[in-house]
Amino acid sequence: MKHFGPRELLDCYARGVFPMADARDDDRVFLIDPEKRGVIPLDAFHVPRRLARTIRSDPFEIRMDTAFAQVVAACAAPKPGRTETWINGVIEELYARLFEMGHAHSVECWQDGELVGGLYGVSLGSAFFGESMFSRRTDASKVALAHLVARLIADGFRLLDTQFITDHLTTFGAVEIPRVEYHRRLARALAHEASFQRAAVGDGAAALQVISQAS
Repeated sequence: MKHFGPRELLDCYARGVFPMADARDDDRVFLIDPEKRGVIPLDAFHVPRRLARTIRSDPFEIRMDTAFAQVVAACAAPKPGRTETWINGVIEELYARLFEMGHAHSVECWQDGELVGGLYGVSLGSAFFGESMFSRRTDASKVALAHLVARLIADGFRLLDTQFITDHLTTFGAVEIPRVEYHRRLARALAHEASFQRAAVGDGAAALQVISQAS
């Protein structure tokens, strides 16, 4: 993938494929096109009751796109139960380039001046491709996800791609769909433009209101 740059990466997303690596210290990158794809329908995002209380209490300051490189590095860092990561140096550099182009974004949770959780992903048309998240405080990544969904709804996005599905994501309404159906939804999302605004929609109560109005 010698000549593979950010433009080629965007073309991959438009075709429904995304990059991964086997390990942090392995510079090889390969493309994934899974038979089943995880998505979170933006009009069916579910916020568990306990998490809703946490979001309303605003335990974190929500920022967007103020520490993108730090978020990616935190997502790539080893943690208990996961000593390896699919985010290698090549992938990290590609997403840094996408961020400079305005196609990659981070949602960040800050507490007492410290970055304690967040996520990052790629925007193209009215599709958002979630890549990875991390948490150093209880519920930080979950709060970031809720604020991301509120931002996407407010900005007119139509597709939130989670790539794979996990038990964790199903609690928020994530579903698994066949590749053919995913490509249909992707095509519809790419036919419309949405602009990711680099600011939270408001406090936790405002984010929950935006989410509830879309349901």
